[in-house]
Order: sequence, then structure tokens, then C-alpha cells
Amino acid sequence: MKKDIILSGVGGQGILSIATVIGKAALKKGLYMKQAEVHGMSQRGGDVQSNLRISDKPIASDLIATGKCDLIISLEPMESLRYLPYLNKEGWLVTNSTPFINIDNYPSEEDLKKELDKVPHKVVINVDDIAKEAGSARVANIVLLGATIPFLGIDYETMRQSVREIFERKGEAIVEMNLKALAAGKEIADKHLQ
Repeated sequence: MKKDIILSGVGGQGILSIATVIGKAALKKGLYMKQAEVHGMSQRGGDVQSNLRISDKPIASDLIATGKCDLIISLEPMESLRYLPYLNKEGWLVTNSTPFINIDNYPSEEDLKKELDKVPHKVVINVDDIAKEAGSARVANIVLLGATIPFLGIDYETMRQSVREIFERKGEAIVEMNLKALAAGKEIADKHLQ
């Protein structure tokens, strides 16, 4: 088992939380893991990108080469497009459809959609709306994480346990909201794959 994952978005969207949950789940399964430094976190709204590599064998490098990524997880559609050259031919893109418009020359939603439509293996969902249905816009990142479960190589129950452990210090209401968000994302990805 080996998965090379790129996480992308903008500062403040919760990319680190996604990486933390996946990392905890990988360690629970006895997998090796390496994560490259997260870039852009110093500025809320700045671009954020991280390489996360998990495997059942030791990993030499924490960086993913161009054309070798198995999965791009992105909370922002334009940021997902930035990393497409890293995606391998069989790789999957799982991205939020809602743009975070923080620059003057941000592309139109129509142009974004045209570019995303060129990706053969993708799940594009409005995680913001689904998060609000789950109880809070703040769990959009966990909705997106749930949508990646069919592609991660780590079972749903292990991901649930990891979410519970990471958020339990914030109280049971926060845990339950995040678990609901995880389930909602997984359900959408499962429907997409039928």
C-alpha cells in the first residue's frame, strides 16, 4: 500500500487538520508516513500546500515528484488546478467547488469548471453547503476528508476513530459534528463512484 497525497487550499481552511487526521489514521494502521512542510500558513488566505506520503514500506523522501501523486485533496478549486501536473494518470482529484476569491484576477467559475472537467478522475463537491447542513461551516474540511475515503486506502472506521481522538478535547458536540461531516463527505463520494 502506498499513497502520495497533495493537500491544497488557502490559509485558514483546515488543511493541517486534514493532514493530522490522515496521519493519525495511518499510524493506527501501522503505516509509515512522511509529511513535507506546509507552505503558506503564515498568511490567512495565502496558498497552502503539503505533501503527505503513506506506505506499508519505509519512505525515503517527503516530497512527491511531478506525475507521481495518487490523490489531490483541495479545499479551493483554483488551488487544486495548480497541482494537477503532480497527479498521475490514474490519480484522483477531490476538491471543493466553491472558490475562495482572494485576488483581483481570479478566474471565472465557468473557466474553473472547464478546467476541472478535463480531469478524468475527480469528485467536485460544494463542501461548504454540506458542512452547514452538518452543523457548521467550520467542518468543511472534514466533509472534504470524508469524500476522500474511497481513495485513501485507510478504512472508514479508522478515520472515524482518528477524528474522534483529535477533536475529543473540544467536547462531544464538536466530535459529533465532525463525525457527521465525515459521514456526509463519504456518502457523496460513494454515490459519485456508483
